[in-house]
Amino acid sequence: MFLENTVNHKEQFGWIEVICGSMFSGKTEELIRRLKRAQFAKQKVEIFKPSIDTRYHGEMVVSHDANEIRSTPIPAAANIAILAQGCDVVGIDEAQFFDDEIVKICNDLANQGIRVIVAGLDMDFKGNPFGPMPALMATAEYVTKVHAVCTRTGNLANYSFRKNDNNKLVMLGETEEYEPLSRAAYFYAMQKNQEDHKKANEKANEKNNKIQE
Repeated sequence: MFLENTVNHKEQFGWIEVICGSMFSGKTEELIRRLKRAQFAKQKVEIFKPSIDTRYHGEMVVSHDANEIRSTPIPAAANIAILAQGCDVVGIDEAQFFDDEIVKICNDLANQGIRVIVAGLDMDFKGNPFGPMPALMATAEYVTKVHAVCTRTGNLANYSFRKNDNNKLVMLGETEEYEPLSRAAYFYAMQKNQEDHKKANEKANEKNNKIQE
């Protein structure tokens, strides 16, 4: 379990903590836990999330198991720098959806003595590093990678598999659209998707050829 450095006695600098993993791995739950501990200690806390994330509530950060904490929805990372002044702790959820400026914003806040806690997906549905998360993980003092349980094997899951054919990078969803998979399960699922698409294309080509004849 991560143990917070809640007070910085020697230096007027803060730090960055990153909580990352797949969908349904408990990222937001862990973020809320750390932020509520800071609130209990009477520290001034501000929480931000991208305004596009309205799955559970417009102004609350909500985990999949319904834990919640009030937040400020913002359209861009630049808003954080303005709204976080005077804070002891800043929390940021779904950081993968923000622009790359969030990396500089987080480092600037830490250099001002603020503890910055960031949660987000480390990989997109294609298994590629997601948005600014790699840079945030590289510059953070503390990185916690949490795991879900694979729905097909029961092993640790670190991939977010999209169950439909939507190829848009950003697509908000829940268990109807995504499932957490282990490396092996994800590999076989993607392989099956490719085979299914190939068969579908072959059938479409055959149909077009018959029409042309």
